[in-house]
Amino acid sequence: MRVPIIVRVGALVLATTGFYAYVGQMVPQKEVQPPAEIVLRSDLTTTDMVKVGREIMEGKGLCFTCHTIGKSGALRFPDLAGVDARAKAREPGLSDVQYLAQAMYEPNAFIVPGFNPGMPVINKPPIGLNDQEILCVIAYLQTLGGAPTVTLQTSHHYYTPPGAPGAAPPGAPGAPGAPGAAPAPAAASAPGAAPSAPPAAPGRTPAPAAPAKGTR
Repeated sequence: MRVPIIVRVGALVLATTGFYAYVGQMVPQKEVQPPAEIVLRSDLTTTDMVKVGREIMEGKGLCFTCHTIGKSGALRFPDLAGVDARAKAREPGLSDVQYLAQAMYEPNAFIVPGFNPGMPVINKPPIGLNDQEILCVIAYLQTLGGAPTVTLQTSHHYYTPPGAPGAAPPGAPGAPGAPGAAPAPAAASAPGAAPSAPPAAPGRTPAPAAPAKGTR
């Protein structure tokens, strides 16, 4: 008995579809969600900041898209194992905090030998970490080869927290209303009002005003 061609084609299509459906179910499925928003409390301790910093690196910061911890060989960006120990001696005159801050705010200021530029500025889109989030990331990075010392009141070249030493207090020179600040501009004259006469020069007697029409 000869099976019609259309039946054989249909059977082949069903078999192929069933095979790929089976293979598709064998592949692990992963649902990608946007990173969860992390709310930073004002009373975070250094230990809290370390934990938050790791969460930021795994989520919003996208750090582990390119960086690794404890790997060697051909790497896209430097491995972060022991990074704090290297940060303390990487650039003369920079502490580990200053160097790590520079690496995020100004990543092209220093390129690790053997690697190419390419890291984005972390406090700008598309990543856009704020200053407090970056401090938390620095706190975590300090644990990789060192001990964390950063707090939410830590200052560096790119950020001075409000109320920290070096921050301009209210009423400082240059602030509005402070001594030495530029005076506010004079209010505009009311519509229809005559313009005011310019002030007389020092030491000169102002000329008498001309009599109005009809007074002679």
